[in-house]
Amino acid sequence: MSENIVICDHPLIQHKLALLRDKNATTKDFRQIVSELAMLMCYEATRDLPLKDVDVETPVGIARSKVISGKTLAFVPILRAGTGMLDGVLTLVPSAKVGHVGIYRDHETLRPVEYYSKFPEELDQRDVIVLDPMLATGGSAIEAINLIKEKGAKSIKFMCACAAPEGLHALSSAHPDVKIYCAALDEKLNDVGYIVPGLGDAGDRIFGTK
Repeated sequence: MSENIVICDHPLIQHKLALLRDKNATTKDFRQIVSELAMLMCYEATRDLPLKDVDVETPVGIARSKVISGKTLAFVPILRAGTGMLDGVLTLVPSAKVGHVGIYRDHETLRPVEYYSKFPEELDQRDVIVLDPMLATGGSAIEAINLIKEKGAKSIKFMCACAAPEGLHALSSAHPDVKIYCAALDEKLNDVGYIVPGLGDAGDRIFGTK
């Protein structure tokens, strides 16, 4: 497996993923757990952020401390399911900028269709983390990252809960410079493009739609 593919195997992440897979999880619970899972995975995805030394005055002296240095972050959820991960990551990094990419998958061709995109300014100066609970065929992720690169971004990561081997291969082949973080690499795609065993349609389960 490529060094740019990271399976997040922390026990808390794996526990949350098991709860997400349960078909009996309510909309409220599913939405909350997606947010919690995203927050936990964000720790892993931001592990390599650069630090710089600063002096901080405490009530009893001066502490030599470290703070994040360099580029600032931008989160880009892929609409609509990716927005379910947004609250969790913003809890960790409330100062991050947020962009959006609207892409849906044509159910007949399984090809991605873009219908909306809006990004923060100076995307080339930011570390961008793309959010989507599912990496199925990889088409939506590839198209979203194409759009982000067109805006000048050079440091891009992709974060999802479940990935299919087909999607993982497609995304890593199309964008070998993008590091991929997922909580699980599942078995396969079925004949209608759903991840097996997966967790169903994440968008429908987050928003209570069918």
